[in-house]
Amino acid sequence: MKKFLVRTGVVLGIFLLLLIGCNAPKQVGASPNDASTDTEQVAFQQTEGDTIRIASDETEYEIIIIEPGFNYWLKSIARPEGYYSQSFLESRNEIYVLNWNQRVLQPRQYDPNLYELQINYDSFTDYGYEVNYKLYNYFLYFQRKYNQQLGPFVPRI
Repeated sequence: MKKFLVRTGVVLGIFLLLLIGCNAPKQVGASPNDASTDTEQVAFQQTEGDTIRIASDETEYEIIIIEPGFNYWLKSIARPEGYYSQSFLESRNEIYVLNWNQRVLQPRQYDPNLYELQINYDSFTDYGYEVNYKLYNYFLYFQRKYNQQLGPFVPRI
């Protein structure tokens, strides 16, 4: 009887390990709801350089992004302007910029070809909706294209 209980325990233990292994968490960005679409893959495979100027008419701030496929992605994949509130965009951008700048300062740990320059973003400055919207969407695009995670949330569209 003792041998049967031990063997049953071992079988039960192996079954539980298999069950847990089958339900293990997936990698970031690998969930079916977050898989990139064919349209997004087209944007990621673009080789011609897009130059996006992010500026607000009300402010004197601008960001210039030179990234192949970003403009296409912004027009075809990103949520439309007005979808997010400005306060949401500002709070996410603050987190993303902080993590981005930390990675720029650690070129041995993070690819210096991805994280080249720091971003000067002041959370006490009102950059306007357009600047925050396009910066936020660039961070989403960047994270999804290069399989990076700049914050505690999965970069979803």
